[in-house]
Amino acid sequence: MAFRNLTWNRGIVFNATKRSMDLVASLIGLILLSPLFLVLAVLIKIEDRSGPVFFKQKRFGKNSNMFSIYKFRSMATNAEQRLKEDPVLFQKYVANNYKLEQDEDPRITSIGRFLRKTSLDELPQLLNVLKGEMSLVGPRPIVAQELKEYKDRKNDLLSVKPGVTGYWQVSGRSDVGYPERVDLELYYVYHRTIWLDIRILFATVVSVLLKRGAY
Repeated sequence: MAFRNLTWNRGIVFNATKRSMDLVASLIGLILLSPLFLVLAVLIKIEDRSGPVFFKQKRFGKNSNMFSIYKFRSMATNAEQRLKEDPVLFQKYVANNYKLEQDEDPRITSIGRFLRKTSLDELPQLLNVLKGEMSLVGPRPIVAQELKEYKDRKNDLLSVKPGVTGYWQVSGRSDVGYPERVDLELYYVYHRTIWLDIRILFATVVSVLLKRGAY
């Protein structure tokens, strides 16, 4: 009983500390980055005035709660039409697990390529963190098709908040696909500590600066 109470108390301390870090960092980040947000919003609108500044998509959160993830829009408003206009390229897209290199993907705008290469398109997720839908560090939020990859371990994945960055992000990101990604994401779930979060945050800065796995 004493061991169970100790484990429970540690969980409370961990969650409280993690949430405090998320609140402080996301709030400070949004304030300091607000001029950059404005500049990027203007550039996105200059290139494609018909579309929104932000891209929103439903993803799985903790305990299977769905939420809208925010990103700066990096694709043209007629993205899918552009891709399907080239049958050969579309077949390559399907055969390559629904991915294309940025330089050959006709859906991505010029500013969108820059946003993805620098990972700046992910910055609006600080809003998700502030709202409590995401954490700074955790498994990346996924869509229904990806959840199938976790099979009988999907409840483990959904037992924690998804993160802006995580163990998969600093272990190769888009260079590491399924099923290897499952083990990387769940490694964090099974071993998460504040110290691991700090290590991942520092490693993320290095990965972003070196543009590792950014597509």
